Amino acid sequence: MRAKRSTLIHLIYFSRLNLAADAPSRTRQIGEITRQAQKKNEFSVITSFLIIDQNFAAQIIEGERASVSDTFGRISNDPRHRDVQIVEWREILKREFVNSFTTGVRGPVNDGLFQKANLLPMFQRGTPKGAAIHGLAVNLQAESMTKQGIDHLFV
Repeated sequence: MRAKRSTLIHLIYFSRLNLAADAPSRTRQIGEITRQAQKKNEFSVITSFLIIDQNFAAQIIEGERASVSDTFGRISNDPRHRDVQIVEWREILKREFVNSFTTGVRGPVNDGLFQKANLLPMFQRGTPKGAAIHGLAVNLQAESMTKQGIDHLFV
């Protein structure tokens, strides 16, 4: 008997960001992205994790095939992104991320995790690995949950 094909997929992409250089404007723009994406992702039953490191973004999007495809289409046409490239697209059995949209921006609090993942040189060369992006997102989510006193995840 053949295994049933999953209708859940995850897509990992990376892009270069077209955001303001000054910190207050950039923070405001990231906040706008977060608010818009949360609403759209909740409506589409999408879970995702966005990683921002300098002027690069990488995101893992999870959900039904059509919803993920539509979401990625919007991202590809968003002027805040350029040079958008798919890193990985595959079927999954279950979701790994808990929120419709979470953002991990490199900063002093999480710099150690970003350094360990060593994504920045890969972004600069245009060759990020799906496993490295995925690993950083999972670690950032776990760190956030630990800080909230959540010791395990049922997804």
